[in-house]
Amino acid sequence: MHVFYTPDIQKSNELPEEEAQHCTRVLRLGIGDEITLTDGKGNFYKAEITVATNKRCFVTIKETIFQEPLWPCHLHIAMAPTKNMDRNEWFAEKATEIGFDELTFLNCRFSERKVIKTERIEKILVSAIKQSLKARLPKLNEMIEFDPFIRQEFKGQKFIAHCYEGEKPLLKNVLKPGEDALVLIGPEGDFSEEEVKKAIEQGFVPISLGKSRLRTETAALVACHTLNLQNQ
Repeated sequence: MHVFYTPDIQKSNELPEEEAQHCTRVLRLGIGDEITLTDGKGNFYKAEITVATNKRCFVTIKETIFQEPLWPCHLHIAMAPTKNMDRNEWFAEKATEIGFDELTFLNCRFSERKVIKTERIEKILVSAIKQSLKARLPKLNEMIEFDPFIRQEFKGQKFIAHCYEGEKPLLKNVLKPGEDALVLIGPEGDFSEEEVKKAIEQGFVPISLGKSRLRTETAALVACHTLNLQNQ
């Protein structure tokens, strides 16, 4: 089943240009063909193509299908992006397939990448919800400095994964299912000790993701999977 992302479908019956071209030029669908749309806000739509050209595609909505939330709370991953953009993109795709709600990129003391363009990541998130048949697009935030981020209000559980010595329970053992959760994942060089201290002062709980030493994007994916699995 081909799914097309149409965030403004409730206001306009025209597909976005990129989706229209994929529909009509790549898949060669035409007038009378039935397709599935999602607005990324929780809805699928059964639709019929009424106009099809190389660059434009109009539809008539036949049925609206609301997708119940697949987990009961808000799951947020905040990570320092890796130097290699392919790894950031890999994480974004796989985490969306697993399921989460929000992604923030952090600029930390030991971050190897200080700037990240979110346009490409946004496209990967869209592609992943279509592939995994999810009707909700994760929220993607612009990169933010570590200090102001940890001071933002967050009413759920807050965790920080780091590699320093000390008591760190496994995330799966301290996570309370059904409650909003935020996990911080540091860069390849880890958070600085000062960053960990500041996070703890702001109410973040140090946690472990297991005995293996993980790359940043792997650690972020393990955290995402744990959050999702514990909330099924």
